[in-house]
Amino acid sequence: MYDEHNVKKAIGHALDTFYKTLIDKLNTIDIDLIMRRKNPYLYRAKAMHSATDIVGSVLFAFISSSEETIFGNCFFEPIAIAASGGEKALAEGLDLIIYNHSDNSVTAIAVKSGTSVYNADSKKRQEQNFIAASKLATQAKQRYEAIIGYSYGKKRLSTRGMPRIYQELAGQAFWERITGDSNFYKKLIGYMEDMPEHYALLFNEAYQKAENRMVRDFANKFCTTDGSINWDKLLEFNSGK
Repeated sequence: MYDEHNVKKAIGHALDTFYKTLIDKLNTIDIDLIMRRKNPYLYRAKAMHSATDIVGSVLFAFISSSEETIFGNCFFEPIAIAASGGEKALAEGLDLIIYNHSDNSVTAIAVKSGTSVYNADSKKRQEQNFIAASKLATQAKQRYEAIIGYSYGKKRLSTRGMPRIYQELAGQAFWERITGDSNFYKKLIGYMEDMPEHYALLFNEAYQKAENRMVRDFANKFCTTDGSINWDKLLEFNSGK
């Protein structure tokens, strides 16, 4: 059975990493870099006429596109390690190794966020990584099992094609497999306690500062003296030769 203290400690560290990474991005966001990548025609088509409107849209999109990736990269893996009692895997493409000395077995796990992280090529690479790890287990005369663990969502097992050397478990099924607790996927929310509220205050402060800074910089660069958006100047910056 897992150690709740270790799980909560891992959650605290993961949340700290998540919010610090987001806040660092907010503190260093640059209006020039962002506006070079955006579509000025879209903002005009949406009848945006103020720096506040455009910056608000840009900043929201920037954070929305960043937070899911950052969260997936920093949150689930360390918690899976703490909850399973396993070790961080050193082999390429693997995140977690669980050794069971009672039956001399080893379980290799690739911890993922949602169930749509793979395409055909990346799935093939994952399978190759599992095969490489299975050879090492065979050399050590260990029984080997491979799992792709999706931290949330549902995954139906496919019966088409050749049998796979790994199984895919998602959401409740994954967390139950590595913890032995069918309710762990629900408890994970409770184990966060009030930590998110503490970090959210720091994030909101950084977000407001970033928004104010970007509105100022946008107005200085792309607005006329009367406050109107200078679309010609914005387009020249974004798309001019």
